[in-house]
Amino acid sequence: MSVCVINYFKSPVKFFGALGMKMKLMITVVTCLVLWSVMIISLSNVFKHQLLGAIVNGSNDSQKPRDKLLGGLLTADFDEDSCLSRYQSSLYRKPSPYKPSEYLVSKLRSYEKLHKRCGPGTNAYKEATKNLGHDGQNYANKSVGECRYIVWVAVYGLGNRILTLASVFLYALLTERVVLVDQRKDISDLFCEPFPATSWLLPLDFPLMGQIDSYNKEYSRCYGTMLKNQTINVTSVPRHLYLHILHDSRDEDKMFFCQKDQTLIDQVPWLIVKANVYFIPSLWFNPTFQTELIKIFPQKETVFYHLARYLFHPTNQVWGMVTRSYDAYLSRADETLGIQVRVFSRRAGYFQHVMNQIVACTQREKLLPELTTQGSQVTTNTTKIPNLKAVLVTSLYPEYSDNLKKMYWERPTSTGDIVQVYQPSGERFQQTDKKLHDQKALAEMYLLSLTDKIVTSARSTFGYVAHSLGGLKPWLLYQPTRGKTPNPPCARAISMEPCFLTPPTHGCEAKKRIGSAKIVPFVRHCEDLWHDGLKLFDDTKDEL
Repeated sequence: MSVCVINYFKSPVKFFGALGMKMKLMITVVTCLVLWSVMIISLSNVFKHQLLGAIVNGSNDSQKPRDKLLGGLLTADFDEDSCLSRYQSSLYRKPSPYKPSEYLVSKLRSYEKLHKRCGPGTNAYKEATKNLGHDGQNYANKSVGECRYIVWVAVYGLGNRILTLASVFLYALLTERVVLVDQRKDISDLFCEPFPATSWLLPLDFPLMGQIDSYNKEYSRCYGTMLKNQTINVTSVPRHLYLHILHDSRDEDKMFFCQKDQTLIDQVPWLIVKANVYFIPSLWFNPTFQTELIKIFPQKETVFYHLARYLFHPTNQVWGMVTRSYDAYLSRADETLGIQVRVFSRRAGYFQHVMNQIVACTQREKLLPELTTQGSQVTTNTTKIPNLKAVLVTSLYPEYSDNLKKMYWERPTSTGDIVQVYQPSGERFQQTDKKLHDQKALAEMYLLSLTDKIVTSARSTFGYVAHSLGGLKPWLLYQPTRGKTPNPPCARAISMEPCFLTPPTHGCEAKKRIGSAKIVPFVRHCEDLWHDGLKLFDDTKDEL
């Protein structure tokens, strides 16, 4: 097009030649107008798809309202460059409809002061660890002082760890304990320090460090075992207790959640916890905790949402993975969809019935457009700019995204929309505790949380973290049975909270199974685990 204009103004006589000035002028003008029109349409499409990217990358920061402290959830006491994700995350998210309560904000500020007074390196910490390894030292009828601790030990996969660390922190918040995290795995490679002017990392010279890996439910200082053997009471309180909150916990272990038991546990200076379940719903069964929890979280299903945004800030290395992927594949899209695929079977891998389930769910729920029938002609409307739908797939297996990409490349959609499919990694095998593998996993969880809508696999802690962090109510892919695609293939979750997969089967004063609704009206069975799992709901009109 530029050639048309340049040639004309350079030498009009030579350019038009013998065909005649007027005729050639008319042809040139019409040609240039057509080319200008095409360019304007193309540019408008480009500008449309780059607008969000421009805002995210800071070119329009002055016009975009930014709540980098997330409604007061975060403190401004950190150096921004030391952890870019802490204050940049608001640039990558739409304004949140869920605001933290003033009471939650005040509790967090109070906790930060407590952690600073009692954390590693303080005189209080040094005093608290004296004689800790000596079982004969008890605290019967003695004050335990201001500083009491709960130590989180890293076990199982990354999704489990994030859910349990949030659970342990909320318990610490309720009981005014200081939470310290096992740093021997890759926690410091994944997350920035969440508390200002102190550290949440358990020092490597912690007196019990050489023992905690061997703790299990048979350990003599395991709370469930001590209850079972009747070796703990108000006159014989140990300096430390081990809490076994795993999928194989006994009824005695789960008495930890009860009010009467908490009165005794309050006297123990040190708690060591191994957990692989999101046990927050059971904290609401304790009347004392429940009163406080209702004040902290007026919206019941925002518990993990707020805790995760406060605690879990990816390190600069992980945040770089997130932002590069987002800018390259998601920022220019009109709509984004996350699909998380976890296969629960003895022989994991790619299964056609799971692929069929993904397609059936996304098209049935209008999350992705249907394809035209084979051989049919599609009339392209050149005046309408097609919507771009970006699909982010996370799975250990790349075949699911490859097949989805192939579908939308080989045939047009019935709506004319363009569907682009992207999968950051396909590791094939879970490699927990390998630094780069876990960093990729965290980046993918975070990327999923940035999508507009999300589909996740039932009972997957990876999926729970992603949709809850994003404040999204997912479409849950029901777990297939006997290699068949479920019908219906998926259902929309009513609550965005994660599920407590193995909750207590009895109440604190009862030795038989009772319904959770009889204890707490806003705790119900999970949508993806109807008979056992529990989760928090705001809408309690219909019991699942």
